[in-house]
Amino acid sequence: MRSDRYKKSEYESSMNNEDRHDFWAGTPQGEHREAPTKASAAGGFFKSLLIDIIIALILAAIVLYFVRPTIVKQTSMEDTLHENDYMIMYRQAYRTHGPERGDIIIFESDLVNEDTGKDKLLIKRVLGLPGDEIMIKDNQLYINGEAYQEDYLKDGYTPAFEIPAEGETFTVPEDSYFCMGDNRVGSVDSRRHEVGCATFDSIKGKVILRLYPFNKIKRF
Repeated sequence: MRSDRYKKSEYESSMNNEDRHDFWAGTPQGEHREAPTKASAAGGFFKSLLIDIIIALILAAIVLYFVRPTIVKQTSMEDTLHENDYMIMYRQAYRTHGPERGDIIIFESDLVNEDTGKDKLLIKRVLGLPGDEIMIKDNQLYINGEAYQEDYLKDGYTPAFEIPAEGETFTVPEDSYFCMGDNRVGSVDSRRHEVGCATFDSIKGKVILRLYPFNKIKRF
């Protein structure tokens, strides 16, 4: 018995402090747990950040597929819309049907944007649908022979220009839309030859919301 105690005591005393730590921690002798390095921690952070950025870009792409922010650059839609109003356009508004009378749309015209050199985008209100007969007489708009009342006009009346000429009738072509600005005196729109009717394929979307100024947020 004394011999066994002696051997056990001798074995324990031969273990150095490090070996004892490993022994009691349950770690095999000679193996040590290493703390994460700064490099590995930084790598994990940047990997997580990259994933967040990718997810944000995907979500942004999905949102922009359906809507598009745009800023009013001119005064042709006053008093409904003013210069520098921040608008939201719904891109998919006309996937299954065409615009309705009264819709505010954005379409690509044959006018040239002086800043970009590309075809100019116009914001106008749809008044004439395909097949409608448009007449302007004595500053009054007639659609299919009936006076069309509009309480949103800036000056309260619609002067005739080129299409149609005063007192004449113009039939809106198929797949086209007769569009005018609410500022009828100062709007270059379907009444001018250089613009004409907006074709269905030229329409980029429908204005659905004025987001800014915040005190004038409005749905359309």
